[in-house]
Amino acid sequence: MGVMNRKPRLTGAIIGGLMLAALPAAAQEPGKVYTDADYARAERFMGYNTTPLLDHAVSTVVWLDDRHFWFKDHDAAGDHFRRADAATGTIADAFDHEALAGALADASGKPMDAAKLPVSGLEITDDGRFDVALGKQHYLCDLQGEPVCEAASGTATRKPAGDDAPGSNAPVVESPDGRLAAFIRDWNLWVRDTATGVETPLTTDGTTDYGYATDNAGWTHSDRPILVWSPDSNRIATFRQDQRRTSEMVLVGTRAGAPEVERWKYPFVGDEHVTMIERVIIDVPARKLVRLDLPPEQHRSTLCDDVSCYGGWEDVQWAPDGASIAFASTSRDHKDTWLRVADAATGAVRTVYHEHVPTYFESGNGRVNWKYLPGSNEFIWFSERSDWGHLYLYDLASGTLKHAITAGEGNVTQVLRVDPDSRTVWFRGVGMEDGRNPYYQHFYKASLDGGDATLLTPEDANHTVTLSPDGTYFVDSYSTPTVPPVTVLRASDDGRTIATVASADDSRLRATGWVPPTPITVTARDGRTTLYGMMFTPTDLDPSKKYPVVNYIYPGPQTGSVRGRSFTAARIDHQALAELGFVVVAIDGLGTPWRSKRFHDAFDGDIGDNTLPDQVAGLKQLAERHPWMDLDRVGVWGHSGGGYATADAMFTYPDFYKVGISESGNHDNRVYEDDWAEKWQGLEVVDAEGNSNYDAQANQARAGNLKGKLLLAHGMMDDNVPPQNTLLVVDALIKANKDFDLLLFPHARHGFGEDSDYMTRRRWDYFVEHLMGATPPRQYRMGAGRD
Repeated sequence: MGVMNRKPRLTGAIIGGLMLAALPAAAQEPGKVYTDADYARAERFMGYNTTPLLDHAVSTVVWLDDRHFWFKDHDAAGDHFRRADAATGTIADAFDHEALAGALADASGKPMDAAKLPVSGLEITDDGRFDVALGKQHYLCDLQGEPVCEAASGTATRKPAGDDAPGSNAPVVESPDGRLAAFIRDWNLWVRDTATGVETPLTTDGTTDYGYATDNAGWTHSDRPILVWSPDSNRIATFRQDQRRTSEMVLVGTRAGAPEVERWKYPFVGDEHVTMIERVIIDVPARKLVRLDLPPEQHRSTLCDDVSCYGGWEDVQWAPDGASIAFASTSRDHKDTWLRVADAATGAVRTVYHEHVPTYFESGNGRVNWKYLPGSNEFIWFSERSDWGHLYLYDLASGTLKHAITAGEGNVTQVLRVDPDSRTVWFRGVGMEDGRNPYYQHFYKASLDGGDATLLTPEDANHTVTLSPDGTYFVDSYSTPTVPPVTVLRASDDGRTIATVASADDSRLRATGWVPPTPITVTARDGRTTLYGMMFTPTDLDPSKKYPVVNYIYPGPQTGSVRGRSFTAARIDHQALAELGFVVVAIDGLGTPWRSKRFHDAFDGDIGDNTLPDQVAGLKQLAERHPWMDLDRVGVWGHSGGGYATADAMFTYPDFYKVGISESGNHDNRVYEDDWAEKWQGLEVVDAEGNSNYDAQANQARAGNLKGKLLLAHGMMDDNVPPQNTLLVVDALIKANKDFDLLLFPHARHGFGEDSDYMTRRRWDYFVEHLMGATPPRQYRMGAGRD
């Protein structure tokens, strides 16, 4: 499930439930009593302790213009903001850190440490000043003479889209020329002149739950406007979103006196009436609204759970002259996608191309990959029709295929740039190099006219790429799970290295006893497909002993358990938990992305599969190789989709998994927003007897199978996966007379926020007590020494 980027209000937790008897003595080691020192030793391996010990791992790269970029470096002396000239390869400090710290302290009234400046954004204005972002607040800083900073205007807190709040308090989308900022007020779209502050309505007929550019798809809901400006800043492509008959979600807050109630529109699986969008184009100078000649459409994307995946409207692309737009429409079940072109002046719409797939259509992984090329009367289309994700060139007038741009094994994952003049496309891809980890991303270029793609990043590693605005250069940070990153500046024409930006040094990290995870491969349930994962073991592992196993799980379908193949100093709390005496294993099973279409489709229409047959098969294979893995003591845990899979594991494999911790699980996807589940499970079908194709995926239906120890946890203000999901399982366990444990966070959202440390400690306690058969320290406080 997705996680909202929202800082929740969090205080305390409630714990309830009944305790099961301890595991049989034969399955336990002699009872150890853990101390605070044992937990503190394990906590040294948490990310907030390990990440600062990795030196020269570039964490941020931002291009200032076509030639210059700034980046954040770090070493034992602190953080360093550096500026590079791509043409010459020279690198120097971006500014005088001491001078900026003093000026920011004077302007903000808060102390500033020059070695730990909380700079989240940096731009250089035309007059040479620095536009420095500290979170939501911006400062304009002049360091050329006496250092001085002044707070910049335009920062404010968010207010509901329906509030008649001042426009300056709402999120905005600026026009390409920077003259206008579009925002929502009272369900209508407005613009503000950024120079004068004058505000003008662009629409006037927006009403409650039937407004313009509103961002609400159920689990994601914000006040940002969803729209796309034309390149000349004269037109806006957006929509009027109709949620008048959409279902509602209600959450009830906990406080003294009358509870605070949150209520918003939230479409559910199987609902007759879900959110629909009516596409419009607004001529901004003329204040004219053009409605596209098209019936209302689903709030769907070719990529994610909403029309907006990353804050924009990725399935809408303007022609360079602003005379037309191309957009992709997707059916409710995601099996059909249409590419259409609209005349911006008249609203006339022409359907150019249609693709139907038996399972679900996706236009890429992390990025919408189709491209509108009206200058050459062509378009690029992404398809997995060959069992792999590739790019195809089509004629825009007829919709007929010209030829494939890429082919063979492996996937195009993200198209980063298309140059119509040179007829070149640059993209990230996986699985295209023989003998390499199929999850390692590389960077390529290919001709729109065909031929083999050119590899621009030859190192056998995972590559993260940041292109310059004009595409001439790119910064490439490459690493593996066991080898720290090297960051270089490269030329986009042939991939040659222009300069080394930084080479990470893990000496301080390893000096603490830290070790990287062990990459593993196992064979899937089918007996032939290779699966990839990672294993974490105690740094003092004794092969003569037996260690209980914890299976961390996130089953997909939109991501997997491993979560990336770049180097990182900590992956959740896997190594920290291993330090307490466990072997922690994460495996990406069938049904997770990045591999072939067939691999990804493994449990289409059966999301209750949860990769569990692969997890069990993989753990058994690992135990055959490593006798110190004790399969009589196997635990499992996960969050969100992993919480769903955890409970399923405890109910479906009750003799294999003995202890489970299920956090924020979507236990019945009929209690989740429509788009996610209807994409992966399909539209709900109920027969004459009332049986649904969703019945088998519901965890509460199999709760009576529980044999081991299960801890359920959920945030009561979770506006992503509603807490009713866990309460359905609670109700079923009670009715089945099963003992279980329940941990509720009264104010927490989906990710637990400030209660995360408490959840981590309780998770450790639960595995130590019920899987290890030992005694945890009493009320150890996690994160006490966090910076």
